[in-house]
Amino acid sequence: MLSLDMVFNAQMVLKKIIRETSLVQAYGIAPQCHLYLKPENLQITGSFKVRGAGYKIATLSDEEKQRGVIACSAGNHAQGVALAASKNGIKSLICLPDTAPISKIEATKGYGAEVCLVAGCYDDAYNRTLELKEEKGYTFVHPFDDEGVIAGQGTIGLEILHDLDNIDAVIVPVGGGGLISGIAYTIKSVRPSVKVYGVQTTGAPSMYNSIRDGKIQCLPSVHTIADGIAVKQPGVNTFRYVSEYVDDLALVTEDEVSSAILALIEKQKMIAEGAGAAAVAAVMFDKFPIKGKNVVSVVSGGNIDVTSLSRVIERGLIKSGRSSNLLIELVDKPGQLKDVSRIIADCGGNVTSVHHERTGDTESVNGCYLRIHMETRNYEHAQLITQSLKDEGFKIIHE
Repeated sequence: MLSLDMVFNAQMVLKKIIRETSLVQAYGIAPQCHLYLKPENLQITGSFKVRGAGYKIATLSDEEKQRGVIACSAGNHAQGVALAASKNGIKSLICLPDTAPISKIEATKGYGAEVCLVAGCYDDAYNRTLELKEEKGYTFVHPFDDEGVIAGQGTIGLEILHDLDNIDAVIVPVGGGGLISGIAYTIKSVRPSVKVYGVQTTGAPSMYNSIRDGKIQCLPSVHTIADGIAVKQPGVNTFRYVSEYVDDLALVTEDEVSSAILALIEKQKMIAEGAGAAAVAAVMFDKFPIKGKNVVSVVSGGNIDVTSLSRVIERGLIKSGRSSNLLIELVDKPGQLKDVSRIIADCGGNVTSVHHERTGDTESVNGCYLRIHMETRNYEHAQLITQSLKDEGFKIIHE
């Protein structure tokens, strides 16, 4: 059974494996509260997962180590198991969903593991892992529903309590629930007055639905940019710990996560993956009653695939009103584009692309469409530009 002694023991064992990540106070992201970040994106392997995997593997028997270990993961647990196994001289096989970012697949191989790609999501990789475990006799290291793994994740709670005395709330991203189980159990056992909140995305609300309905739910599918928390079904142990120790759960949208990734880059010069940014998104978009409180958001990982980062940034720019699109119907005559550009420039906007279309469905026979993409400061700025164009007689079809 999970105990505080296990968590403190994990802290001692992990000193040789992990990096203690000190809290960072965040400015300009959430003015309604005093926000601190627990930057596990700066952890060895780029994620908190090495804590749970490292402690679990360190406590295996000699016989279990001899058989080698097997694990399944969306990517971060894979790297944690691979590194911990290599440090202990143990063979490791990792089953990853074929949707995992290439960067995570290659990093897992780089830490010394053999990789087996499985079609589908995490849960499909999990089923394949169980099959291979039986066939080959490997020792299975569960990514979240194991009390040794949960104890390892609980060391984050100890570090938070050590770094900040007057904490009001800790916000944690939730996939299968191992991270929040360890943190919530530890914090509530040491300082029960601290609120612990969990966050999932609208595209993968497995724990949220399970707690709401009072029983474990399995989603038919998951779809989210936060691939680290894209889990169809929470664990038996984690569901129990979340039910007992977590104060509330909330959902964030894809756009809100994208905005949080962008805010962390711009305000903190910090790269977070979707799962890592979820707890920050919950603060930015007021998902919990934390006004005026001292709040810690756990940035659980930073292993975002660089090829998708630009798309996430663009989505964040649109969500925050920093990137805007206009479709304007014009009469096709000289000077129209000049006038539109002048109005946008006078309002302080910056046109980044223009597309001119002649089509037959405008009101005027000589009509055309002008599609404009521009950089703006925020939604209010975009609305000012739109209204200024309308005031000078331009017909806005879409904004």
